Amino acid sequence: MLNQRALACLNEVVKRGSIRRAAAHLHIDASALSRHIKSLEETLGVSLCERQGNGMRPTEAGRLLVRHYHTQRSAEEVVLSQIMAIQGLARGEVRIAVGEGFLSDLIAAPLQSFMSAFEGIEIEVRMAGVNEAIALVKEMEVNIALLYAPPVDPLLTCHVETCQPLDLIVPPQHSLLSLQRPIRLSDLQGLPLGLMDNPFGMRQMVNMVAQQERVHLHARLHTNSVTVLKNFVRSGIGVTFMPELTVAAELQRGEIHALPMEHSILNGARAQIVSLAGHELTLSAKACVAHLRQGMHFFRADAPRLSGYQVLL
Repeated sequence: MLNQRALACLNEVVKRGSIRRAAAHLHIDASALSRHIKSLEETLGVSLCERQGNGMRPTEAGRLLVRHYHTQRSAEEVVLSQIMAIQGLARGEVRIAVGEGFLSDLIAAPLQSFMSAFEGIEIEVRMAGVNEAIALVKEMEVNIALLYAPPVDPLLTCHVETCQPLDLIVPPQHSLLSLQRPIRLSDLQGLPLGLMDNPFGMRQMVNMVAQQERVHLHARLHTNSVTVLKNFVRSGIGVTFMPELTVAAELQRGEIHALPMEHSILNGARAQIVSLAGHELTLSAKACVAHLRQGMHFFRADAPRLSGYQVLL
């Protein structure tokens, strides 16, 4: 049987890209970590890592072992969760990757009610853009991810999906409010624009449409924070893109307005709860997905169009 400690060391070296960083994360001496990997290589008679520049990268055999390690961990979590089910889900853990745009909806009530219903289940919430969240799922660092406008990926299983259009968010009395039609990207040229950074689904969709329509959008503000963009619009500085539910409270207070976009790609944006394809969720994670499906506005139904505007297609 393969040494599990050695496999864990190999996994960290591959993830961190160097023996030194992996050793620091595992709180062990770098020479001890090297010995674990060397012992594994001697047992198998094959090289598992090779030096590249200032770091280490896995060989084909090394990548195979890391996948094996992840599969083992996933299977063990499922078995343990089934054992816990005998005790009525008395204990367990759910690790979730989530974009900032989902947070207010997640924290408002669903997370609180889930933790009240399952007091023995611990929750870990990790903030991540869509690219990072997908990577965390594939690396089995999280059980599930809440994604907005994700790319199609055969390595992911989608458990819940709703339509949540990407709208233009503008301050009150903005000139675009007088238009009696959905907004085109060309309407935004010359306006102060704020955009999320490239790793986020919202930005990737806008980039895709801008390329299709051959419109150059110059952003005055780039950020990885939804809160920064909300304040950018609320203060009257400029406009940005967001799904309505992310700014539901601000819309209801009249602090901002949401305008539908003309392009079908933006109107077809999806919100999803996903996990790694081919890997069964633990019972705790399954219970969490079911709870979020019922409790979160993002996943209970398609966008409610809070602004009162109807998309003209």
